Parts: sequence; structure tokens; C-alpha cells
Amino acid sequence: MPRIRLENVSLVYTVYDATDRSLKKVVYDFPVGGLISTDRKGNASVTALQNISLDIREGDRVAILGHNGAGKSTLLRVLSGVYVPQKGEVTVEGKISTLFSIDLGIDQFATGYENIILRGLILGHSRAEVERHIDEISDFSELGSFLHMPVRTYSTGMRLRLAFAIATSIQPEILLMDEWIGAGDSQFIEKAEKRLHHLIESSSILVLATHDINHASHFCNKALLMKQGEIIDFDSIDSIVKLHSNL
Repeated sequence: MPRIRLENVSLVYTVYDATDRSLKKVVYDFPVGGLISTDRKGNASVTALQNISLDIREGDRVAILGHNGAGKSTLLRVLSGVYVPQKGEVTVEGKISTLFSIDLGIDQFATGYENIILRGLILGHSRAEVERHIDEISDFSELGSFLHMPVRTYSTGMRLRLAFAIATSIQPEILLMDEWIGAGDSQFIEKAEKRLHHLIESSSILVLATHDINHASHFCNKALLMKQGEIIDFDSIDSIVKLHSNL
């Protein structure tokens, strides 16, 4: 059964020669962002996540709420395996699909069809699995003969169509989303919205980092509230939305 477990996970970034960026040798505690400290050599450390423990199970639809710099996107990237924490343990059981930076890995000089394979492999799918979905991706993107052309000839909207069609082509057990995605031009957005809704409904677990309370309330049954890399509370969506509105 799909499940996500984190035990005392912490993640710290190091910024070398931070004194050149006007940081003094003190510990900074701002309302937003992680804690910043510097050492005697002028290197700064930003504590992005602090002692995060979570247990997300099948059927959970979890919104990650918090102000800018609270650690929402960083936590998502730890769950996806993009970031490896220095401390703690991350256990993910189930097939993951990520909907953030959906155009990551798109090669401007390769054709649309070549990018379907490249991007699919980057997402962790096997070549055979991607090839089984090529026709469906082609039909959904509505790019037609342009799929034989280099992506550098595409407009921004066409690139988004291709990236979105690839990213949502294979149904995951665990879906990780960083904000809601509006893909392509107005004619494509309605179809993309329907596809996202189906993907969410069919996934065993959803984790959505967002500032949009309406989306969080509509799609999620639970939420966690973050501040400066820490989890303030993890409860029902209604309870956390009320708590968030008072911060």
C-alpha cells in the first residue's frame, strides 16, 4: 500500500563566502524563510527543514500550507528524492509522479517525439512504458506534425502542452504537486484541468504545496502548516485552514 514516512528529517544548505553578501556572524531569525547562521569563515547555513516527522497513508490528500520560504517546496523535493536530507529517514512506498518544473529535461534541439522519451525517462518510467503512451501523449498535446520538429521551434504554449502531456501520461500511486498548473493557452487549459482532476482522484496519495486555500480545501482532506522549515501542525484541512488564517 502506498505510504510516505519521514522521521526527524532535516535539510541544511551551505552558502560559501556569505560575508561577501553582507551577512554578519550572527544567527538570523526572520518571519519567513529558514534560519540563517554563519561560521567564522563567513560561510552561511540555511536550515530549510527542521526535524520533520510525517506519516501519510493511502487515501490521504495533504495540502502543505505556509508563507513564502516556509519550506513547502523543499519538503516536496525531499519526498520526490530530488533533495537528500543530512539527517533523518525518508521512506516512500509506491510509484511517484511529480508536477513541478514540468519542463525540466526538455531538450530544445530534440524533436517533440524524442523529448517524450527523454522526459519520460527522467520521470523514472521505463522506455517501454513511455513508448506505450506515445500515441496518447501525441493526441492529448494536439501538436500534430510539430512533434517531428525541434522544440526550439515551439512557442511557450506549445512547450507547456508537450511537457504537461508527458508529465500526466502515466497514472501514479503518489502525486506530488507544487502549486496548481495552468498549462498552455486558454483552449488547452480546460482539458488540462479535467486531466488534473482525474489524476488526483485516481491517485492513492496527493501532496499539494499551495498558497491557494480554495484549491487546498477542494482537493485535500488533511493539511500541514509550515513555518521556517518546521511543521506547526498536521490535522484536518478545516482545522489547519483556520489556524493558517490566524497567522
